[in-house]
Amino acid sequence: MTRALVFPGQGSQFVGMGKSLDEAEPAARLVFEEVNDALSQDLSKIMWEGPEEDLRLTENTQPALMAVSLAVIRTLEAGGLKIDEIASHVAGHSLGEYSALAATGAFGIADAAKLLKLRGQAMQRAVPVGDGAMAAILGLSMDDVNTVCEEAASGEIVVAANDNADGQVVVSGHKGAVERAIEIAKTKGAKRGLLLPVSAPFHCPLMKPAADEMKAALADVEIKRPVLPVIANVLAVPISEPEGIKTLLVEQVTGAVRWRESVGSMTSLGIDRMVEVGAGKVLSGLARRIDRDLATTNLQDPADIEAFAATL
Repeated sequence: MTRALVFPGQGSQFVGMGKSLDEAEPAARLVFEEVNDALSQDLSKIMWEGPEEDLRLTENTQPALMAVSLAVIRTLEAGGLKIDEIASHVAGHSLGEYSALAATGAFGIADAAKLLKLRGQAMQRAVPVGDGAMAAILGLSMDDVNTVCEEAASGEIVVAANDNADGQVVVSGHKGAVERAIEIAKTKGAKRGLLLPVSAPFHCPLMKPAADEMKAALADVEIKRPVLPVIANVLAVPISEPEGIKTLLVEQVTGAVRWRESVGSMTSLGIDRMVEVGAGKVLSGLARRIDRDLATTNLQDPADIEAFAATL
């Protein structure tokens, strides 16, 4: 059995995530403390007590999800399980790529927390609230959605931002263009098109100011070679070179998350089990839509980790 570890992105968060890890494992507790210290913020309190609207703020959601994923990794390691012994590759959905890189030693938890806090703030600053939007288009292929976006643009920007699974593509851009894309998609046979409750149009050219901020921030961060190859969002192929990783993290801000292709890369590499590390089960659900032969496991609390360790 060949495994890949995958790390969730925005949308997987929930109030209470990670609390059982903090209570059960000192190594996990240290992760949450390190993130709080790095951000000079009691992020753990927001994660465990809410309110939910504070956790949903992009600048909080991103480091919070990373913290839970890394708490799982540290719990595995405390039990004697090294990730390069239990998996052959890692990948993360959008912000989850930072979690994957921190898990594989490319940079530290404190650096990941600071970068993700800035990433969330920069994405929010890039486009005035209300000017942009994102929508899920269900029931059309990526090629069909690209055609829809071309027709809907009318001088504005709307592009496919997340190719999540067959028949599940998210578009992003100017609000008017996104709304036009929903209507055009329905005329082309889409089962559904729905606006998403997000505060900014992620993974589209409107995020260029945020990409510039991330480029400046990443210039000051040392990236080491990860202990496992990372399947990059924007290429959907494994990478390990530190400079290439840095470049792709900048491109990722405006580029599409090619998740369907990333999962395809995993199976082409002989991976037959995906282990979702952190909050929620979103990526496992997408995996079932992409390749029903790909087995999935979720690790988000001590019981999950204990059961997983027993299978090794």
